[in-house]
Amino acid sequence: MAAVPRLGEFERIRRFFAPLAGAGALGLLDDAAVFPGPPGQELVITTDAIVEGVHFLPADPADLVARKLLRVNLSDLAAMGAAPLGYLLTTALPPTRGEDWLAAFAAGLAADQREFGIALLGGDSVATPGPASFSMTAIGTIAAGTALRRSGAAIGDEIYVSGTIGDAALGLKVLQGALAGLTAAERDALAGRYRLPQPRLALGAALHGFAHALIDVSDGLVADLGHICETSGVAAAIEAERVPLSSAARQALSADPSLLPLVLTGGDDYELLFAAPPAAAEPLAALSGALGLPVTRIGRIGAGSGVLVRDGAGREIELASAGFQHF
Repeated sequence: MAAVPRLGEFERIRRFFAPLAGAGALGLLDDAAVFPGPPGQELVITTDAIVEGVHFLPADPADLVARKLLRVNLSDLAAMGAAPLGYLLTTALPPTRGEDWLAAFAAGLAADQREFGIALLGGDSVATPGPASFSMTAIGTIAAGTALRRSGAAIGDEIYVSGTIGDAALGLKVLQGALAGLTAAERDALAGRYRLPQPRLALGAALHGFAHALIDVSDGLVADLGHICETSGVAAAIEAERVPLSSAARQALSADPSLLPLVLTGGDDYELLFAAPPAAAEPLAALSGALGLPVTRIGRIGAGSGVLVRDGAGREIELASAGFQHF
């Protein structure tokens, strides 16, 4: 029997679900939907799910699983420039996850609710034979008409990214028993970035007036930049040597340069990637200093389509994949 062709995530969305989208869904082209809210505001709504063995490891601590679930949703709000308000939660747990595990999961949520000023609004709880899976819908608010989109990048814009890239993908390698040449502190730092992302809510909220297009890096730097290019009708070129790396990631690459494609495409960074005009360079530098968060220019938007990655000599770096494939 011939194999059934498998559609990619975005082709599935375009073919089957985009025709069902309402006015606030923005054509299902962005990280969240936007609806009218209180006077002068809009509601920003997003949903993300994580599944054991796909988005987290079976041995990951329950509190960190909960916090990652919340933070990947908050990152989608950050990618629209929104402030978090509350969330809905659905848990699907196998019998192997008992009350102690669930108590630790709830404690993780409580810790992040305090940190981010967000509260649980409702949800559902079901049983499953496994694996464990969770779905969350996060709700945020934003001044009416100010939501940042993926679709506004313009030719001549500079490409920026926050924080450092590649740590989470390398951290997964560490947790899988690879990258043995690193120190214990470096291994812990990388694993921590995989297990506990940092949603850049303050930066997202501050990018109004600077960013023309914005997305968070979940599927991989190259893949997510490709989403901006596709929805904006432009091309992008980035310089691999400009991509910001942590000291632990630099050490890993120094020991094994073949890890560079993983750094560029591995995903789970949850940093903010955006396009801004050249005139924004000085204000962005000041914003970076005020937030204590590196914001690095890594390339430029141009005419055409797709994403080109160049090495230090200006040669194209061939990548087998642009990023994580959901299907």
